[in-house]
Amino acid sequence: MATMVKLGRLTGKVVEETFIQNRDAEENRLKEYEAALKIQSWFRAVRVRSYIKFLHKCAVTVQRHWRGFLGRGAFRTLVKNSVFVMRMNFYNKMVVRIQKRWRGYYVRKYVHNYYARKRYLEGLQIKNQIVRSELSEYAEMHKREREKRRQELAEKKEIYNARKNHYLLSTHQVSGIYNTPYKPFPDEMEYQLMSVKPLSHKRPLRPRDSTMGLVDPSPPRVPPALPQSAPLPPIDKKKPQGPFRQPTEVYSQRYRPLEPTLRVATDYTSEEEARVAMKRQEWEGRINDDTFLPFTRRERPYSPLLHTTSQYGALPYGSRHFRHEKKETADDRFKLVCSPIPILEKFKETYSKGQVAL
Repeated sequence: MATMVKLGRLTGKVVEETFIQNRDAEENRLKEYEAALKIQSWFRAVRVRSYIKFLHKCAVTVQRHWRGFLGRGAFRTLVKNSVFVMRMNFYNKMVVRIQKRWRGYYVRKYVHNYYARKRYLEGLQIKNQIVRSELSEYAEMHKREREKRRQELAEKKEIYNARKNHYLLSTHQVSGIYNTPYKPFPDEMEYQLMSVKPLSHKRPLRPRDSTMGLVDPSPPRVPPALPQSAPLPPIDKKKPQGPFRQPTEVYSQRYRPLEPTLRVATDYTSEEEARVAMKRQEWEGRINDDTFLPFTRRERPYSPLLHTTSQYGALPYGSRHFRHEKKETADDRFKLVCSPIPILEKFKETYSKGQVAL
């Protein structure tokens, strides 16, 4: 009973405290809710950031391994290409060296003869000396001719001046200016005036044109030195009776320029010279279009060299020096200008009973 009375006394305080606590809780509910939201958002952000960091780390690891794999493959390919290019450059260099040695050997042995060239140079020196001496003589002769021509022109000029001034000659009555009485002897010009005749006043006759102005007097295929006008028609020139052609046609045919035939204009050996020039041009501009492959990939069969063996036996390869002097035979000194006649080649072979088999 006492307990119930004591609880009844405390009931008011409990209710009041409960009310106060509920009121405080209602007042702080919004603040606690916001605080809880902040705590949850921070925790979730930390968890998400750590997860994203883990994903980034995994992605970086995967990318590093993949890029390393690609880089090693690219570097391996680059090394292969570089080695291939270096080998090809080395092979090409060796090919050029082999070609250089072979062409030098071939030219020294088969194209240029040392002793023949030496004789040619010695003969050329002697010929140059002869030509120089002839040129000096020719120059001296031309110098003498020019001097003689200059003296002749000077004499002609003096004679012309003397003939022009012939009226200054002295007479029996009047002495001239070159024969003054104040000198013991007359002047040299006086004797020169006495030795020439005076100039005549007659005009020289012009040569008559035989072509009557119908043909150009200038050489054929040469343009005239001065502009020429069209020729005038002949005056009082009638056509002769009979089956005669026009004078213009006759003169054009008479002064027609030469037109040599193809046989006269070309040489007998023009065909051979053209063939030799074409061979020389092909040899100088020869280019090897076949790509040189390494010896490990060579699949074609081996072909023997051209200058070692033949179907007639071994050739004297290497037995003679490249400076070996080739002796000239009788057949090499003569050259056929025209093609031989086939019927004459069969002489003494098919000749029987006075007939020749064709």
